[in-house]
Amino acid sequence: MRFDVLTLFPEIPAAFFETSIMAKAVDRGLISYNLVNIRDFAYDKHRTCDDLTYGGGAGMLLLPQPLSRALDAVQAAGKRVIYVTPSGKPFTQSYAAELAQEEELVLVCGRYEGIDQRIIDEYVDDEISVGDYVMSSGELAALVVIDTVYRLIDGVISQESLEEESFSDGLLEYPQYTRPQIFRDKAVPDVLLSGHHERIRKWRLARRIEKTLAMRPDLLSAIRNSPEWTQEAELILQEITNGREFNSHN
Repeated sequence: MRFDVLTLFPEIPAAFFETSIMAKAVDRGLISYNLVNIRDFAYDKHRTCDDLTYGGGAGMLLLPQPLSRALDAVQAAGKRVIYVTPSGKPFTQSYAAELAQEEELVLVCGRYEGIDQRIIDEYVDDEISVGDYVMSSGELAALVVIDTVYRLIDGVISQESLEEESFSDGLLEYPQYTRPQIFRDKAVPDVLLSGHHERIRKWRLARRIEKTLAMRPDLLSAIRNSPEWTQEAELILQEITNGREFNSHN
């Protein structure tokens, strides 16, 4: 996959593409990227890219001329163009999986009060919100989208790891432990040391249901109405809600 990132501050996403798993994916040819400085497409010697909004109000807005020239430079027409904005559609794991099927994504990083509506009307396919809050940096929001999407591309991360993550099937992830076996008087649960794969599977399912019930009951309500919800999961949930500790020997 290729990411074209249009930004006033290319140094922010540059560090992300040059670090950790992303850097390895780039080295292996699974990911390519192009950081486009919107200021390079400004008309004046001061490289002006913002101005006051019509109708009044606080803050500045990105000018349409430099941004349109930058979009034309990456041949945005015919590609999927994403604008990250608090007023966009909520970003979810399933949304990320959909975007991961694309060969190329163009991401527009807003600043200040955002971008001219005429750019959205002419170029943008997806207005995406990464959460119900406001950020000053469109670059950070765009990187949230990129990071969530690229790890779903074949070869970047093992399929087994993806299958057991939060939101992969509607439930949150189970708690995990590593060495030492006892840390500050807290021991790793015995079941994880048993080597009994079926008991471990049931324990992990119970912990996922328990955590989802506590942290995201809305997710639990949704999955209980889906074909993926099993009788085993329902019985575990009933034990938890009735105040009984789930027994993995069952």
